This record gives sequence, structure tokens and C-alpha cells, in this order.
Amino acid sequence: MALPDLTPEQRAQALEKATQARRRRAEVKNALKVRSMNLSEVLELADSDEAVAKMKVVSLLESLPRVGTNTAAVLMDEYKIAQSRRVRGLGPVQRKALVERFG
Repeated sequence: MALPDLTPEQRAQALEKATQARRRRAEVKNALKVRSMNLSEVLELADSDEAVAKMKVVSLLESLPRVGTNTAAVLMDEYKIAQSRRVRGLGPVQRKALVERFG
């Protein structure tokens, strides 16, 4: 699939949009880390915030306190969540299981 030809203005807008999305995801991950947000709040936020909805679940789990790479991988297997799954793609059973576990 060929990338569309963008004007310099369109390219600058796309870069700015991507930067804002990365910053938003970093803010949410930091809020989880310092416990100013909990997982259920992030999942609710994902319904209205495109940047959060496109965050990978494994990245979200690794942002939780006391959850590292290995624990996140175990949790992903336990709840049958694919490694490539994004927050938006979580099913209701998976969401419920994660909220019950982490609040």
C-alpha cells in the first residue's frame, strides 16, 4: 500500500497530531503509575479519547504499579488478550476481568 503524497502543511499537521497523541498516552500512563487514575477510569476515558483508545493493552498494563513486562505477559495470557490488542478492542469480559483485578 503506497503512502499518499502529502503537502508540507499536511505533513506538519499529521506530525503534530501524532505528537499530541503520544503526549496524551504518556500522561495517562504516568497517571496510572502515580495512582492518580485507576484502570476503570482509563477504560472509560478510552470510549471518548481516541489517543487512549489506540494505546496497546500491554503498554497500559505495564504502566500499572507493580506490573512489569513479565507480569503483563502473564496477565495477557490469563485473560486471553492478544499482544497486539488495543484498548478499544477489549471485549466486555476482558474489561470486566481487568477492572476486577486492578480497580
